[in-house]
Amino acid sequence: MFIQTEPTPNPNVLKFLPGRDVANSPTDFVSAEEAAASPLAEALFALEGVTGVFFGYDYVSVTRDAQGPEWSTMKAPILAAVMDQFVSGEPLMRNAAPAAHADMGEDSEVVAEIKQLLDSRVRPAVAQDGGDILFDAFDEETGVLTLRMRGACAGCPSSSATLKTGVEQMMKHYIPEVTRVEQVL
Repeated sequence: MFIQTEPTPNPNVLKFLPGRDVANSPTDFVSAEEAAASPLAEALFALEGVTGVFFGYDYVSVTRDAQGPEWSTMKAPILAAVMDQFVSGEPLMRNAAPAAHADMGEDSEVVAEIKQLLDSRVRPAVAQDGGDILFDAFDEETGVLTLRMRGACAGCPSSSATLKTGVEQMMKHYIPEVTRVEQVL
């Protein structure tokens, strides 16, 4: 099995591409406790310096502690853990995947348009950088759209620029009801 690695705009996140499907639904782990839901996430959090794991559809993003070991030291054990997981044939998740944001009933027409634009234009571009972006809420009175960044995008130095110059401008262009885009931490 050959696993490729790619840098991301976030210098503390590296993307690992095993050449096969990883997750049916993007899943973020930001603590060792959360990682107990997945043998691979648990194995990665056991490595020195790992502070986050994100499973995309066809990749695994690993976040390192900026004060911890360098990628040159961390890469080999991460590659071994990823390879062991996929060679074993075991499921990626123990039991059910962590619950995504609950669907709160029927979306308004504007919210449906926002989600469609996120899914068709924004999320694929963000996934190339090893992250994900999720709809959080839209305040129809103020026009403020809040989004949640995950994977390489969470904590990335360029994530605010991505939100303001990329996502916010696109949303305002296609959906005039959106007046501002903010990130939920």
